[in-house]
Amino acid sequence: QVQLVESGGGLVQPGGSLRLSCAASEIRFSIYIMGWYRQAPGKQRELVATISTGDSANYADSVKGRFTISRDNAKNTVYLQMNSLKPEDTAVYYCNAKHAVAFVAYWGQGTQVTVSS
Repeated sequence: QVQLVESGGGLVQPGGSLRLSCAASEIRFSIYIMGWYRQAPGKQRELVATISTGDSANYADSVKGRFTISRDNAKNTVYLQMNSLKPEDTAVYYCNAKHAVAFVAYWGQGTQVTVSS
């Protein structure tokens, strides 16, 4: 059974940093485009960042220069380093795995990130 397990969320003050991790199991990780999405209360889920099978990264404008996505294919893990966090970054963050060719995708259960003083 495919599993994406996020970790690393929590409460942080504005300007602080967090590093999210998403460990994947039962998929051929290297052929999946990995992504992070987030959903704030009362809002739609939105794309935060993606990283291709060739390590090409894309970011939402709202996080460019502050967040960095990376992957470790040997560990089947994708990371999201979040710096200079703002209260508007508060949301549940979800990991996504999308097959590079087939119409197959998986979601993690989400991890809460709260930015507040």
